[in-house]
Amino acid sequence: MQLNTINLDGRVAVVTGGAQGIGYEVADRFLRSGARLVIWDINQDSLQTAKGTLAAATGRDDIHTMRVDIADNAGVEAAVAGTVEALGRIDILVNNAAIVGPNAPLADYPLDAWRSVLDVDVNGTFYCCRAVAPVMTAQNYGRIVNVASIAGKEGNPNAAAYSAAKAAVIAMTKSLGKELAGHDIAVNCVTPAVARTPGAMEQAPEHIKYMLSRIPRGRFLELAEAAAMIAWLASAENSFTTGAVFDLSGGRATY
Repeated sequence: MQLNTINLDGRVAVVTGGAQGIGYEVADRFLRSGARLVIWDINQDSLQTAKGTLAAATGRDDIHTMRVDIADNAGVEAAVAGTVEALGRIDILVNNAAIVGPNAPLADYPLDAWRSVLDVDVNGTFYCCRAVAPVMTAQNYGRIVNVASIAGKEGNPNAAAYSAAKAAVIAMTKSLGKELAGHDIAVNCVTPAVARTPGAMEQAPEHIKYMLSRIPRGRFLELAEAAAMIAWLASAENSFTTGAVFDLSGGRATY
């Protein structure tokens, strides 16, 4: 894929779950676009690996990493404070970190798994937005991109927790976008269809087959395609649209 030029020169960007999957591809695109990057991820080994491979691929030696559990509000607040102390500001936040949870009918869904999915996917996104919004308001600039899912629009069977969590992320995006609209802050989300990410590929083969069957394009979302849309949403050029949902479903979305 030939990349368009997105100008993120000097912008400080935080990408949660940036050590793998869509988050890693976004991190790569941001670095190539001139951003100063901070990756938050819960897995320290993955962080170190990602930092090395990104540095080799982009020639950048100024990549920052932090081990952050986004389901821990105190940890998120500390990470925001540490990022601002190190880099002076936060211009971009991409809330990508999430877990998928098991595939099971709602009536059989494990209670601990339900709580874990909502704790990471909903509460974690909330904690990150809550901690970063005052920073962006004070500097009167910011771009927040939340990674939701087509499951949040349509609801996938045997994935009630993930579907409910991503629907909540969509609603949260709309609410926060309205709250911050008086500033030069844009809050938007994307709704990807299934892509070859580690979390998605851990699901049951029959569930993956179901999700693919629902995509008119007839294929997986490519990670670079997701990163391309997110990069534009994170740029200064996206100066008007906020509280919106951008489709990455290959034609599956009906609204």
